[in-house]
Amino acid sequence: MTGSRMPRRGNAAHRLYSVVVFVVLASLDNVAIGLVPPLYGPISGALGVPQRMLGLVTAVSFLISAVAAVAWAYVGDRTNRKPLLMVGTLVWAAGTGGSAFATGFPTFLAAQLVAAVGLGAVGSVGYSVVTDLISPRRRGLVMSFWGLSQGVGTLAGTLTGGLLGAADWRRPFLLLTVVGLAATVAYLLTYDIRRGQSEPELAGAIEAGVGYDYRITRSDLPRILGRRTNRWLILQGLTAQAAFGSLVWLPVLFAERAQGQGYSTATAVVVGSVFATLFQLGGVFSIVGGLAGDALQRRTPRGRALVAAVGILAALPFYLVLFFVPIRIDVPDGGGTGAVVGAVLASVVTEPTVGLSLLTAVVALALTSANSPNWFALIADVNPPEHRGTVYSLGNLVNGVGRAAGNGLVGAAFHALRAAFPPPLNYAVGLAAFQLFFIPTGLMYWLASRTSPGDIAAVGDLLHDRADRQ
Repeated sequence: MTGSRMPRRGNAAHRLYSVVVFVVLASLDNVAIGLVPPLYGPISGALGVPQRMLGLVTAVSFLISAVAAVAWAYVGDRTNRKPLLMVGTLVWAAGTGGSAFATGFPTFLAAQLVAAVGLGAVGSVGYSVVTDLISPRRRGLVMSFWGLSQGVGTLAGTLTGGLLGAADWRRPFLLLTVVGLAATVAYLLTYDIRRGQSEPELAGAIEAGVGYDYRITRSDLPRILGRRTNRWLILQGLTAQAAFGSLVWLPVLFAERAQGQGYSTATAVVVGSVFATLFQLGGVFSIVGGLAGDALQRRTPRGRALVAAVGILAALPFYLVLFFVPIRIDVPDGGGTGAVVGAVLASVVTEPTVGLSLLTAVVALALTSANSPNWFALIADVNPPEHRGTVYSLGNLVNGVGRAAGNGLVGAAFHALRAAFPPPLNYAVGLAAFQLFFIPTGLMYWLASRTSPGDIAAVGDLLHDRADRQ
């Protein structure tokens, strides 16, 4: 700590506004990511390229955003984060606006890559800011909203792209550009959040007006990776996201089941999409996982990691039931989208097998959703304030690699299994096999539960020592 004086901290209303802004705007990167896939058809037609080229743009954008996030986070852990977030937001808004005005594939690709660079700042730097707004006692709860907002952002991007872009694919990009500019104004109205201001060990020094001026340096990187809990929290992303990444094929599984019962391809696609959307409802229970992590963490420093480990491992049998339980689909074949959607929703209460599938899916997703808020909170618990953005971005980079592997390899697995298991059984067997990646994930969280008490205590001692040096 140094003798530099800090401005007065925001009042309760200003703090709440700031939390809401950062949580809501954290969803915008996922809105941008979810915007393009529903528009592959019209964009490919307008730019004169095959749809697979646009899929490549999405994949490269994921990679660029994840790599850029590490650089943004490192700079954010060294400098004032508020201007950095504003610059990052303006960069992705410029890239999104440029996408709308692209007249050829090279221009569209360049604009999307610019947007990806800017998007890397939103999650990584924003995460670091939010952890300084929330006390350790409530980190799990707030981080559940943080993670939930990102899932909602993906759905919002998909809906915005599909609905608003149906007549003109450029319109959603223009809208998101305006939203990005509005987000910059919203950042301006948040108060200047200081590093470490939510840490109990620093409370006395901060109340006395002393600033926390420690910043990350290159020499800190070996110490970050040497922290055992960090290693488990980063590595679990490879296996966890391989399993989660495979779940994007759920709509295909249920569409194949519908076709197996004699429905046309168009009707089957709608059925698969509606079932997959319904099954995502379990993600709302991440709030319960965050609350459970907060509660158990107050009883034992192993609490958050244990909640995540139990949730991940307990979900496995529910996923297996979901993939293999037979369901009877009764919808009007060839009917309008509204009629098919209505029939699927009605079947939840009229058809026991559908109701059982929905219940199983909700329980499975509710259990695995304990992973997200407790992962976010644990990174904050076991790292000093000036390291958190960088550790989060490193974990997010590994998550991206795991998710890409899950997406790619499961498709190959479906094809290989087709010889032994006719559709839709090949999809069920392939998805079941990929959920086994949750086993090493749960074990890594259990190992983190053994190392986290020592790492949390070490961070507490470090912050106490720094506060005493004022």
